[in-house]
Amino acid sequence: MTTVAVSTIVVRIDARSAARFHGTEPEPRPGLPGGHIPGARNIPSSTVASGGHLLPPDQLRTLFAQAGDDGTRPVVTTCGSGVTATVLTFARTVAGLPPGAVYDGSWTEWASRLDTPKETTDAR
Repeated sequence: MTTVAVSTIVVRIDARSAARFHGTEPEPRPGLPGGHIPGARNIPSSTVASGGHLLPPDQLRTLFAQAGDDGTRPVVTTCGSGVTATVLTFARTVAGLPPGAVYDGSWTEWASRLDTPKETTDAR
């Protein structure tokens, strides 16, 4: 079996709820294990907005910095299926951080493979 390596140079930020990120709440897709990509940090997409609007850029920068994203390393956002990861990528742009990438397969693709490592502990 081939094992997929996980880069330590890239900051991975997962937009799912903390419970799904930690694997304490079941995934909505039957048979999909809980947890996250090793080394990923968690910023639930619901935390980057308030009252239907994104937080101000300085508050967004603080959220991303707390997750290890200070804008100096490449960032890949993930979620369950690649949709809400785009919220974090857009919020990074509003915060004035460099462009990031979205892993469109996200947790659904990663967790469904037998050769990918998975974690349920917090990377912080």
